[in-house]
Amino acid sequence: MKVPAHARHVRQSPTKVRAVLDTVRGLSVDDAIVSLAVTDRRAADTVKKVLESAVANALENHDIPSEDLIIAEAYANEGPTLKRFRPRARGRATQILKRTSHITIVVANDEED
Repeated sequence: MKVPAHARHVRQSPTKVRAVLDTVRGLSVDDAIVSLAVTDRRAADTVKKVLESAVANALENHDIPSEDLIIAEAYANEGPTLKRFRPRARGRATQILKRTSHITIVVANDEED
């Protein structure tokens, strides 16, 4: 059984979040949590929270213990972009794009995959 968890409107670019997700995709949940704890990237904390949410969803909604779970899917899609402007030389302004992400992690049973 596949159990998802989502985090929407995370104020970090999807490219940076995907770099963290690539390191944990396919791992067991326990190994992924250990890996995220020692990862020195800002997105690791948010990804760890989403992973723990997916594990809690599996336990509460489907009675699946965390020892039986692996990360089946992990991806970050682009969310809405905040557009800001910065003053530049000679009275001009340039646009600053502040990107956001939608993070999704899906955990599944070992036996079914």
